[in-house]
Amino acid sequence: MNDRPTLFPVAEFHGRVEGLQRRLAQAGQDALLLTSAADIFYVTGFLTRFWESPARPWFLLVPAKGAPVAVIPAIGRDLMERTWITDIRMWDAPDPRDDGISLLADAISEHVPPDGLLGVPMGLETSLRMPLADYHRLLDRIAPRRPADATDIIQRVREVKSEAEVDRIRLTCAIASEAFDAVPAIVNRAPTLDAVFRGFQSALLDAGADWVSYTAGAAGAGGYGDVISPAGPQPLSPGDVLMLDTGAVRDGYFCDFDRNFSIGPVADETRQAHDALHAATDRLIDDLRPGMLACDAHRQLCAALELRGMRPGGGRLGHGLGVTLTEWPSFTDHDQTPLVAGMVLTIEPSVVLSSGRILVHEENVVLRPDGPELLSPRAPGEMVEIPL
Repeated sequence: MNDRPTLFPVAEFHGRVEGLQRRLAQAGQDALLLTSAADIFYVTGFLTRFWESPARPWFLLVPAKGAPVAVIPAIGRDLMERTWITDIRMWDAPDPRDDGISLLADAISEHVPPDGLLGVPMGLETSLRMPLADYHRLLDRIAPRRPADATDIIQRVREVKSEAEVDRIRLTCAIASEAFDAVPAIVNRAPTLDAVFRGFQSALLDAGADWVSYTAGAAGAGGYGDVISPAGPQPLSPGDVLMLDTGAVRDGYFCDFDRNFSIGPVADETRQAHDALHAATDRLIDDLRPGMLACDAHRQLCAALELRGMRPGGGRLGHGLGVTLTEWPSFTDHDQTPLVAGMVLTIEPSVVLSSGRILVHEENVVLRPDGPELLSPRAPGEMVEIPL
């Protein structure tokens, strides 16, 4: 393993691979096949937006012993050679006759004995980024070696962040906070929802984001109907609540938190809902500890909102965060994932208003042995008012 400069010290990547290899050994698996952008970046530091093109698959094999093997299209050679990976095998892609399958099968056969197991992430929040037909061809080529579910292997390692990862997420949160501070001026320059979205994304880039993979939000009288719709040209009006939510990226790591703004004075029901969301978040920040389950966090948020006479929103009320916008676990009433120190989490309570509209509040924290540490600068206790 070499010492080429990377986004992190090479020792950081060594530690990640060692963690994966320990879990491979515990599971009796001989190698781990990774195909997604997040997993390959996590192990190698290979960071590119080229994943937006679906034309080429990319593979990384992490053997139970020894160094990882990258099997990649030749267009990625220069960038992969700038990472710490030294075993890089390439083909000219895309090749409809053999799109890297022979190279990958040879690498697997070198590291997995004929009666061995190849770990492949198969569970929730995983995906196989290669044609299904090629996956079946690969299994035929490497038989009698068999695939085994490696979801737990990659997730249990990735969910605990190093201090270097926490620092990256903290930096991304600071960038987003600076952009949120610019929102009143953005609204006053062009008070339509689509213009505000564009201005907010520009502010994120100006503040230091490498790119903005996700911008969501909404606006409506007293609240909003959902938080995933694209922005339209509707003008903002007094009495509207404007919400912006961002998954900006810096050095491959996301933030994910939102802020609510009132256009003009805050209505009484809106103020009460905002106060309840803020108080429920504070309560969970005070109470959350390693050893609790994800469903415990969901239950506590719901109880804190109901105590203030609010109807909690459905679905999950928080989740993991890191090299993807959302990671495991999910704060739902059925997620039994144990929370451990080093997890970076979002706390995301929501309430349903009498009109059927909703309000959502979100912060980012890292879970320490004695409780959460905020990574996103805490939202003001009172909703910011933007006069038009």
